[in-house]
Amino acid sequence: MTDVTVIGAGAAGLMCASVAGRQGRSVVLLERGARIGAKILISGGGRCNFTNRDAGPENYLSSNPDFCKSALARHTPHDFIALVEEHGIAWHEKKLGQLFCDHSSRDIVAMLERECEASRVEIRTGVKVGAVRRARADAGFLVETADGSMETKRLVIATGGLSLPKLGATDFAYAVARQFGLNILPPRAGLVPFTFGGEALAFCRALSGVSAACSVRLEENGTRGSRSAGFTENLLFTHRGLSGPAMLQISSYWQPPMGVCVNLFPDGGARAWLEENHASGMQLNNLLSRRLPERLASAWCAASGAARIMRAHRPSDLNELARRLENWTLHPAGTEGYMTAEVTVGGIDTRDLNSKTMEARTAPGLYFIGEALDVTGWLGGYNFQWAWASGHACGLAVAS
Repeated sequence: MTDVTVIGAGAAGLMCASVAGRQGRSVVLLERGARIGAKILISGGGRCNFTNRDAGPENYLSSNPDFCKSALARHTPHDFIALVEEHGIAWHEKKLGQLFCDHSSRDIVAMLERECEASRVEIRTGVKVGAVRRARADAGFLVETADGSMETKRLVIATGGLSLPKLGATDFAYAVARQFGLNILPPRAGLVPFTFGGEALAFCRALSGVSAACSVRLEENGTRGSRSAGFTENLLFTHRGLSGPAMLQISSYWQPPMGVCVNLFPDGGARAWLEENHASGMQLNNLLSRRLPERLASAWCAASGAARIMRAHRPSDLNELARRLENWTLHPAGTEGYMTAEVTVGGIDTRDLNSKTMEARTAPGLYFIGEALDVTGWLGGYNFQWAWASGHACGLAVAS
């Protein structure tokens, strides 16, 4: 009999296990892969965007937006930074509050492993869990693996969502949740590039590799404006469609057949700028290349049928051009899906969990943390902060 068993040695699972062990509980951490922290290792281009200095509840997408408040308040970005500094890991802020390791993502994994070792957590890798069930009526669980069964007083599921199956992502968390009566909100890929078809795809392919600053929001039900926040970042044209930070951010909110509104003048003032240059003898595409990448300016003008000299445009033309530049609406065919998605949107309905402990309301002693829950952060370290915060809250709870 073990006090606590955590299934899944990712960010949330490692944090939870180390915190629970620190409270003097016997903890076993099971990982089906050959190594721990696989997703941490590849994150941030190998330097791990381990948190965001400004992370708060407003940076998360959930059908139950208040759920994340308690955990985020109890373990803040400053708390995790303090842990990083305690282990002597050098870090830097890249932009927009995004914090990265100076050297390697391996520093974060090694830190969490050392924390588990100091807390006497037993880590077992290469362990595939086949099933879990109650050991006896309303008390304890039996975890069945290929190497045999083990009994535990409290069980934590930290196996993540469906994103990046090449790293071993499965629907295990959802299956266990359903088994014990929890609701699952339909999962979908988030922080993922868009794909297009037809003329839009040809347009994107011709510009593959071109990046441009923009702001982006959704066009929902044919009406500009969105329930999502707008994002001002770069977009990137690819051979399959659109990527880049701006597109990844808005993708978490997008569902077909929504349109995506791109403002190529994120600082505003397209109409005034066009008016200022109305008397110019320059071709519109050459003028726009002062504000946009040259290839994009030429392609956009050609697609809009506006490739003529500025003074040939009527005032009404300038109004329409400004509207298109600030509200260039595209309709994705879909996304690249879980193969390239950084996160899974949706998942375990947080209304079925206690927000302070992460415990299932219908199954005392059973806990769910991390990406498996219907809590999805923005791009830029927010999802790691949710992993640390939910893991920390659960680690304290299972040790109480």
